[in-house]
Amino acid sequence: MGEAAKKESKPDEKVLRMDSIEFINDVTLQVVVELGRTDLTIDRITQLKRGSVIEIEKLSEEPLDIRINGRLVARGEAVIVNEMFGIRVTQVVAPEGDDVI
Repeated sequence: MGEAAKKESKPDEKVLRMDSIEFINDVTLQVVVELGRTDLTIDRITQLKRGSVIEIEKLSEEPLDIRINGRLVARGEAVIVNEMFGIRVTQVVAPEGDDVI
């Protein structure tokens, strides 16, 4: 048996296995709440100025998309939390894609 196999962990030493979910708990992911989308011509974009309004293709009562690293994971509604915007999750999207859980 080699030296590495003989080494034992100290009782107070925390050992994480690579297959443990705890191994990735501190990884940061980008969360984006998408209000809506639209297409604009270059001409329209060059005419934008302060006060311009861009109409998006989403009704005001439709839920907002919540994306993590670009992937749709949930939908929700905008809320105010301590004078800042927040999002209340109303639907969770199944991992396969479009089905709602």
